[in-house]
Amino acid sequence: MSPTLTDRQMQTLRAVCDTFIPSLARPDDPHGFWTRAASDVELPTHVLTVIALQPLEQQAQFRQLLDLLGSPLAALSPSGPFKPFDQMSRDEREALLVRWQFSPLGMLRQGFQGLKRVICFLFYGLSDEAGNPTWPAIGYPGPLSPPPRTERPIRPLTLSSATTLDCDTVVVGSGAGGGVVAGELSAAGQDVIVVEKGPYVAEDGFTQREAEMMGALYEAGGTLATKDLGVAVLAGSCLGGGTTVNWAASFRTPDYVLEEWAREHLLPHVLTPAYQRSFAAVEATTHVDTHESPCNPQNQALWDGAAARGAHIKSIPRNVRDCDFQTCGYCGFGCQHGAKQGTLKSYLQQAHEAGARILVNTTVERVLVEQGKAVGIQAVQRGADGTFHAVTIRAKRVVVAAGSIHTPALLRRSGLRHPHIGRHLHFHPTVAVSGIYDRPMNGWWGAIMTAVSDEWARLDGAYGFKLETPPIHPGMAALALPWHSGEQHKEGMQQVARFGSFIVLVRDRDGGQVTVDKRGQPVLHYQLSAYDRNHLCRGITEAVRTHQAAGAKSVIFPHYRFRDPLSCEEPSGLERALGEIAGWGWKTNQFPLFTAHQMGTCRMGGDAERHPLTPAAETREVHNLFVTDGSALPSASGANPMLSIQALAHYAAQDMK
Repeated sequence: MSPTLTDRQMQTLRAVCDTFIPSLARPDDPHGFWTRAASDVELPTHVLTVIALQPLEQQAQFRQLLDLLGSPLAALSPSGPFKPFDQMSRDEREALLVRWQFSPLGMLRQGFQGLKRVICFLFYGLSDEAGNPTWPAIGYPGPLSPPPRTERPIRPLTLSSATTLDCDTVVVGSGAGGGVVAGELSAAGQDVIVVEKGPYVAEDGFTQREAEMMGALYEAGGTLATKDLGVAVLAGSCLGGGTTVNWAASFRTPDYVLEEWAREHLLPHVLTPAYQRSFAAVEATTHVDTHESPCNPQNQALWDGAAARGAHIKSIPRNVRDCDFQTCGYCGFGCQHGAKQGTLKSYLQQAHEAGARILVNTTVERVLVEQGKAVGIQAVQRGADGTFHAVTIRAKRVVVAAGSIHTPALLRRSGLRHPHIGRHLHFHPTVAVSGIYDRPMNGWWGAIMTAVSDEWARLDGAYGFKLETPPIHPGMAALALPWHSGEQHKEGMQQVARFGSFIVLVRDRDGGQVTVDKRGQPVLHYQLSAYDRNHLCRGITEAVRTHQAAGAKSVIFPHYRFRDPLSCEEPSGLERALGEIAGWGWKTNQFPLFTAHQMGTCRMGGDAERHPLTPAAETREVHNLFVTDGSALPSASGANPMLSIQALAHYAAQDMK
């Protein structure tokens, strides 16, 4: 249900939407791209649908923001104009929003980003059967094919009333950690129940529509962020978890990171042949290799640019089987062709065939603990008709793999009090640096992520950054693109087909924290430290120079101070900007920071004071309660963490058999 707004609030919201996405007169506008405003597609209504997904506190803040803009003091400036936002001229409205964007007050920068992200994403990302009216003008094809009419191979257990179930092991979460444990224990003959809070969506439901799939498959409908909105957080929330929506990169944990974990976290087993066998076992089950990692134009630009500079470059191993590269590029919305071998296609399927029961749309409220032992869980399933049914699952063992965001919250709700639960949240903080080329790059097409440069992965011991490539679909492109005026933003979006983007993925040393609100739900806190920011800035510099070497004509810096791309054909200006990078201003919401990797928050290790989990992944406070997801990683994995989590889960599962 959408939040209820007053007429004045709705009028203000409509004016805000039409300021970010205005109607502009251009003589050559065959597709109506320039004349189309946000309100022409009823965008305010869609914005309210997204706001309804947020916690009640954030919904209240949204209404307060509209009240502020709707007052005569909206400008928050002694020079005015002293009138409500919707009564200002377009130039006045744009000037106000730009002032908010660069305000020294964090709450104003936060307000600007909260509005800009959702409005720009929805305008370009929403679609129906006819597509999106902006797509012809920007060259985006939309869905390449309709979902196949195939029967879903997994049949989840649907409840019709309050129920009690019994099993050997209940697994909370179905992603990289939970899916592997469920598959391994089911294959060993155990009676396993998997509980997933997200929906079951398979090939027949992967529509390749950006906004629809983000809403269906991601945490908070793809709008999750840290409390201050400083980091946009992409996290899967569906059967298969992150393995259903990730970009197929399958890296082993770097040796130097394993050595760090053994040394600093007292985990000698990660250096044993047995642990390496867990990597190999997962790779075999999920078909990981580099034989199906061809370069699309973006990846080729990274490869060519790095090679021209004499920098390291290599192919990325991917967990795919018979991937059709001509129809690839939409992996972040689920693989319509079933080529990606996430847990949905591998371990969960095996578990289901071995008799495991799987519950979806089921939220675990707490772990049941009796006399210091975990004996099950208490949960609620939401039916297709909107009704809720309580379910108690009694089990000999509870495995929590709800991810680094929800696992610490669940443990707190269940009474665990170790002081390090929720701490050490690592993100691999990421920015995108886009080059504009003189040829189509079509960043939405082809195998998404197939090339990586580790040239700067160890700038300082075990810390540094990788250069990789992301998919570029219009909603996310619009969300990240700097906004200084409606005209400037539309001009940028018209060039999106020529964007070639590299991401700077930093191995962060200094983490954040997950706390719980009064309802027991997770709240994310993360500030980029000066140490990690230095690596991010160096990464931006190297990404820019790699674009130059690959032939980009101009570069879009991942910082809101830059209104327009900087020309690569005028190197003096580019070098001047790079030389000033440390002084750009790196306060929260002054630059677009993302994460698709959440790690830490319930670390395993050999020190009872620092590590809530033992080296066997069992909680120190409650026996028979295990954690086998990214939260158990002692620090940032230094590479896309799916395989790191799967190997950890596989190894831990062997002692549970």
